[in-house]
Amino acid sequence: MKTSLQSVLQSADLFFMHQSPLHEAARRICKTLDDMAIPFAIAGALAVNIYGHERMTADLDLLMSRDDLQRFKDEWLGRGWVEKFAGSKGMRDAILNVPIDVLLVGDYPGDGLPKPVSFPDPSQSVIRIDDGTPVLKLRDLIELKLASGMTSPDRPRDLDDVIQLIRKNDLARDFEAELNPYVHEAWRRLWDASRIRDDY
Repeated sequence: MKTSLQSVLQSADLFFMHQSPLHEAARRICKTLDDMAIPFAIAGALAVNIYGHERMTADLDLLMSRDDLQRFKDEWLGRGWVEKFAGSKGMRDAILNVPIDVLLVGDYPGDGLPKPVSFPDPSQSVIRIDDGTPVLKLRDLIELKLASGMTSPDRPRDLDDVIQLIRKNDLARDFEAELNPYVHEAWRRLWDASRIRDDY
């Protein structure tokens, strides 16, 4: 189905004004998780936006533990949120029709196979932005994006996100020292790429 240019522009306007269904879905579930005292963090593309690289996205990524996800499901499934399919870790905001992907502590990014980088404990890996929303620390976001892009050829966007985050946050090459050695080579390559500017 074709989408009109006007519809695309309206969606973009709402997104970049933080008034899109995705932003409202994020506010809804963040408040609910906070009320339940569940540690979590905004991750993925919305976190990338928070750190300055503005790009549209259709789904919300949340980091939490497996036990806390189950606790949320036990209380709230069928009351504003539904599973993508039975037993899925992913959900959908049934009111706003926004997909929610849950990243589980201890799982591995990218191809999902064991590696030195895994999804961290959100109680140890977040900062709270101005409105109090917990967001994955920039160091962890970049490390996960690198590990994902390195092991999943179908996820080049993750590597581009790292390039843009380097530019937007003016990260020095020696930021590498904060990252797991597993991703150092990829970091150096993308940092060098971030120095290339289009002048046209």
